[in-house]
Amino acid sequence: MAPPAELETSHITDKRQFNWYNVFMVIAMSWGALAYGYSTALIGPTLDQPSFLEYFELETRPNATALISTMSGLYSAGGFIFVFTIPWIADRFGRKWGVVFPALLLLVSGAFNGGATDIGEFIFFRFISGAGAFSILAAVPIWVNEVVPPRNRGAFITLMGIMLLLGYNAAIWGSYGFFFYHPAANNQWRAILALQCLPVTVLLLCMPWMPESPRWLVMRDRLDDARQVLLRLHEPREAEIEMQQIQAQIQIDRTLPSDWYTMLWKKPSYRKRSLLSFGTTVSIQFSGILVINIYGPSIYKGLGYDNATQLALAASWVSVALVASILSMFIVDRVPRPKLIAGGMIACVIVLIIECILVARNPVGPGVNDDALRAAVAMIFLYVACYEFMNNVQLSYVGEIFPFHLRAKGIALGVSGICLLNIVWLQAAPTAFKNIGWKYYLCFIIPSSLAAVAILRYWPDTTGLALEEIARLFGDEDELFKHQPAVKAAPRADSSDDTAGAEKPTVVSTHEPV
Repeated sequence: MAPPAELETSHITDKRQFNWYNVFMVIAMSWGALAYGYSTALIGPTLDQPSFLEYFELETRPNATALISTMSGLYSAGGFIFVFTIPWIADRFGRKWGVVFPALLLLVSGAFNGGATDIGEFIFFRFISGAGAFSILAAVPIWVNEVVPPRNRGAFITLMGIMLLLGYNAAIWGSYGFFFYHPAANNQWRAILALQCLPVTVLLLCMPWMPESPRWLVMRDRLDDARQVLLRLHEPREAEIEMQQIQAQIQIDRTLPSDWYTMLWKKPSYRKRSLLSFGTTVSIQFSGILVINIYGPSIYKGLGYDNATQLALAASWVSVALVASILSMFIVDRVPRPKLIAGGMIACVIVLIIECILVARNPVGPGVNDDALRAAVAMIFLYVACYEFMNNVQLSYVGEIFPFHLRAKGIALGVSGICLLNIVWLQAAPTAFKNIGWKYYLCFIIPSSLAAVAILRYWPDTTGLALEEIARLFGDEDELFKHQPAVKAAPRADSSDDTAGAEKPTVVSTHEPV
């Protein structure tokens, strides 16, 4: 019989913690992020399609500006309302079902948006599309945070962010291509809207083969299933360490309150986490990224470019974002989270200040001041490169700071902050760009500067910590399990005694609640 094996209680650092199966599963689940990116980016270039504007009479209606604002504002409003359904679904039915529900919303809304015959119908299903998009943006990181090892958590969330940007690229480059397609019915905008259904269809087809969160399985006392999932996702030694920590922590979590009142108000440490979650996403949205993304063609129009060039610049802009996001994967787990977020915000502020100076001091437009025109566009491109170095870390950070029993609620709260700020920014943007022009950027510069200082001063760093170890940062040591020097594995059955009734090897945990 083989001698008992001993496992260290700290996570392995001498080799890779994950299996390649883990990578493939995260990519498959990230089709949900791609669906969010496609759906969110789509409205900007659609509004630049002459056939769309003509069909819905958005160039002749007296209330056209208000209707365009409503298309974007209600999209985020749908997200703000429906995102709070995800914690209930994900906690009760599983993390996978938390992804399936918004995927179905996106599937239905994409079909109806593509076939819309009335402006009211289009706006209603943009509302439903926003509900699905922002809900899936909350649901996917819950699952990803719980199936990846701690040392590489930021990189895996960044991988999800890359898929999101692939969705942005597909929407905007697709719109650019359809701009040059002129069918007899003059309805090329319908195809690009209906293609919203494709990424969620791929995701739903993958779901039967996706593993459930091992933490949710342990909470439901499905220990064998949880262990098998971890052994498939992680290297064997890391899988056993994770299993021990999860079991010990879930045993404690079951005794803790998980209602909204306790999280948001009653318990100070939970209240702090809630403020950090909401504050992180709101602070990053102060940068105005979605305004520049959705209304990019309008911004380029204000700089004097024609329709085709506007779409080409918008498409190139999201391609720069994709490259920056890929590069950020290599530093996201090497730089403290607060410094990476605040550093990205400060860089964005500097770029926006230069943009304001260029546009305010120089008349821009073709043949007027070509140097100023090129410089203004260059600043918008540099801005998104800076933004992507902080963007992907936000959902990783928001997911990390909450314990398992509050994680779904915490991420939903963070995503609601994205929705809320975008309701404000996007609803005001068409009128603001029309009436005050470059001065609208000041609404991004001032609060972003203040937020960056606050993040550097007050945000704790979670880089590389196991999800079960982060409670210590918030003074919740009484909610932590206690590490013992080593964990002994139960004796394995002799390899020669291969009988049907032989017991599976088990691990005896020496973690004890404090």
